[in-house]
Amino acid sequence: MLGYIAAFGPPDILCVWGLGVDVSILEASASSVRIYNSIDAQALRVPDEVGRHFEIVLTGAQWQSEEVERRLPGVLTAIMPIGPEFASPETFFPLGLEKIYDVVYVAAAQTYKRHDVLFDALTCLPRSMRALCVCGYGELGEQLRARVDELGVSVDFVGPPGVGFDEVNRLMNLARIGVVCGVNDGAPAILTEYMLAGLPVLANSRLTCGLQFITSATGRMADPDHFPVVLQEMLADIGSFRPREAVLLDWAWPHTAERFSALVNEARRRKADVVATEQESDCERDR
Repeated sequence: MLGYIAAFGPPDILCVWGLGVDVSILEASASSVRIYNSIDAQALRVPDEVGRHFEIVLTGAQWQSEEVERRLPGVLTAIMPIGPEFASPETFFPLGLEKIYDVVYVAAAQTYKRHDVLFDALTCLPRSMRALCVCGYGELGEQLRARVDELGVSVDFVGPPGVGFDEVNRLMNLARIGVVCGVNDGAPAILTEYMLAGLPVLANSRLTCGLQFITSATGRMADPDHFPVVLQEMLADIGSFRPREAVLLDWAWPHTAERFSALVNEARRRKADVVATEQESDCERDR
């Protein structure tokens, strides 16, 4: 990447998602608007000496913004988790299919997604309750299937490996409710993707980032111990939710793109002010 920057110049905008970047790339892109996106439960997954090179840090919750602002004074922050905020209404939408599942969980077959919360809830519900798990990737596929067999609950699995977006949308459309069971998870994109497909969402009330997307129109949140009761309540009152309409009003990508553009423009203004101040100081010294 350093070779690319040397050959073609730094980009107007440099985005770093999640795991970090070598500081030499940030230094070579000093004229860029450099943006970091957390994506996970940690507010900042790079050391402060790397983080200080960013103009903007996108977060998934207020507590993350506060931590970033404490560690990196002067940085611009915005609660703008990329996945759920930039969800596409053209990709996820209702299909009018028969609902053959009560619940769907679209999540990697990994420990932090906490499939156990859903499985334990199903053990407390009528055995007629049917669930679908769609796993794009992860190492726990066989273990999750074995756990379902052990508990004797009705869960079908798709993947891993995963399927394409069209098929994910179709599979979600076969269910009445989508769930998000994780705790130490950045705001999962699936939150608003469920909603755009017309599904209200039951989210773990301990979810670290993303609960701002759960409103009276889009779903409910509950402690894992209360998942069975709240699932039943939601199924009984399914017609009261308006998830797709709520997302289209507030969170789909066109809205977020406007906010993002304003954020980048503010970062550019700040950078221009710094350059002007430095030039003024140089002139004073020359005198």
